[in-house]
Amino acid sequence: MARLAGVSQSAVSRAYKKGGYVSPEMRSRIMAAAAELEYRPSLIPRIMLTERSNLIAVVVGGLYNPLYAGIIDTLSVRLEDAGLQTLLVHAESGHMLDIALPRLASYRVDAIVSPLAVMSAATAEALDRLGLPVVSFNTPVRGGLISTISTDGLAAGRDIAALFARRGARRPGFVQGPKGSPASDDRERGYRRALRGLGLGAPRTAPGDFRYEGGVAAAHALLGGRDACDAIFCANDLLALGVMDTARRQFGLRVPEDLMVAGFDDIDMASWSSYGLTSFVQDVDLMARHAVHLLTQALETPGRTGEHVVIPATLVERASTGGGDAGGDGGRDRGVRCDD
Repeated sequence: MARLAGVSQSAVSRAYKKGGYVSPEMRSRIMAAAAELEYRPSLIPRIMLTERSNLIAVVVGGLYNPLYAGIIDTLSVRLEDAGLQTLLVHAESGHMLDIALPRLASYRVDAIVSPLAVMSAATAEALDRLGLPVVSFNTPVRGGLISTISTDGLAAGRDIAALFARRGARRPGFVQGPKGSPASDDRERGYRRALRGLGLGAPRTAPGDFRYEGGVAAAHALLGGRDACDAIFCANDLLALGVMDTARRQFGLRVPEDLMVAGFDDIDMASWSSYGLTSFVQDVDLMARHAVHLLTQALETPGRTGEHVVIPATLVERASTGGGDAGGDGGRDRGVRCDD
């Protein structure tokens, strides 16, 4: 190709290297020659020479949750802006990175980023042995090469308890995520502490597994009988939507007059007029920017110890708790920062 374009091999290399300089006229000749020869540059020689692939494994599961589609899209854009490419790896779990470890060990990637949590010290140690920087969301494990980014679930639980109390709640409930989920556990812990301080006592709880169907089942557990809950905080929005639909259709309850409901994630459906769900925003773009920053720092400084970043949640109150709009984008603009 260099001969056809009338340039040196080094000029061809610079033309295909990010940040490499060749004159516009020379680049035009090189690209014309590449098109004529149907040339496509191979990453293999560069990987062998530099031991860097610029591939980042993005490990994701739980794709039934619209939140993760937004995370994948945003992360991919941010990584590409940083000169890195995404290798999407599917995990069977919707909240746990651990079970994807055997597959990750077989990929030639430079780092790993995932909205799933590293749940055990054994998995953290195994990841460290791979020698790869890892960024994981809502992970309880600290140390080694693992950096973590978490949304402040404790503060969110505190704030929704205070909102329920102001709106007159007397029998609070909580719908949990999967057993052992650190994100769900933090939200419940903050909620319980605040309810106790407000004199409302411990909430009734029901498991939900982060799915709409889990919210349906939880509603049957929390809304039947004389001590039915009058305010339910759900570990994510899909659970909350299941609770709302079941409360209305199966129990004939009005939201929020008979039952207040709040979720977490602020997926698009939360703002639909049929729901008007009060929720907490997880700032996906901010989390992605932090993730890419931590990764690029780690790649530039091999062996760098992981860091922990906590991002405030933003409370968006809508009609499901008696405030804001029934839905629409306008409700998103009146968020209250949990750390205010």
